[in-house]
Amino acid sequence: MSEFHAVPRVIDSHVHLYPDEINRAPVSWAEAHGEELWARMCTRRRKNDRPVQNFPNVDELLRSMDRAGVERAVLLGWYWLRAENCALQNRFYADLVRRHPDRLSAFATVQPAAGADQAVAELHRARAEGLSGIGELSPHSQGYAMEGAEFYAVLACAREFNWPVNLHVTDANGPIYPGRIETPREDFIRLARAWQNVTLVLAHWGGGEPLGDPNTLGFERVYYDTAASPLLYDASIWRRFIDKVGADRVWFGSDFPLNNYPAIEAEPEMVRLLSEVQAAGFSTADNNSILFLNAARGIGAKF
Repeated sequence: MSEFHAVPRVIDSHVHLYPDEINRAPVSWAEAHGEELWARMCTRRRKNDRPVQNFPNVDELLRSMDRAGVERAVLLGWYWLRAENCALQNRFYADLVRRHPDRLSAFATVQPAAGADQAVAELHRARAEGLSGIGELSPHSQGYAMEGAEFYAVLACAREFNWPVNLHVTDANGPIYPGRIETPREDFIRLARAWQNVTLVLAHWGGGEPLGDPNTLGFERVYYDTAASPLLYDASIWRRFIDKVGADRVWFGSDFPLNNYPAIEAEPEMVRLLSEVQAAGFSTADNNSILFLNAARGIGAKF
């Protein structure tokens, strides 16, 4: 496969990495740390017996970025059920950002169900350590109300810090898989209207459809990332979705190290997904927005 060079600057806004202790033994770690849901989702195997995802270290991520021409990756936390696991991942990410400030940004994850004070304190610590957003969170998976005081305290931090919040969204008509959690569309519509001064990034194309007209009151700061797109939609999603919301509302994201092309790729990679953007036939300006500018502005990157 040829490398992707048509667009000079790319930010992958949806990437996950895990500490070595998780990578070495994902299932036993999950069982010991109360994260059985994560284990079901991240250790599945495809019909061809290929794993859903791999567990690379940071050096392997950087090599994959180099092959694809990705300038920067945004590391997203997982929606852990235990607050101490959120803290573990945040410390891990803070170390990676310190070591690779020119290549990596990172968002903090929290578990609001453990208490608003604890979640807010964790976000302040993460900010002091160089993290620059919140997510990927999933209230429906983590067990707290989207309109509850605990989550509202987290959103108040996002407003104070001017941080984007990345939220997991499941397509109501999408594939069934172990660990799948329903995320009703109306919940996100109410959230966007209640928190119009917070940037929301709805993962996985927001479940395949925009919440509404992006210029409508309440949706001006709602964005969508493209994580796991080939596993959920055919390549027509790029043109169909962007014709509805505009190129300035979409952040390119791969969901690496998820294997987006398990039928044809043995390992997760970013090149083929970038080629989907190129094949969609957008203008140079729109490509630049989707692949770089939107995420760069959202995370406050200097460019």
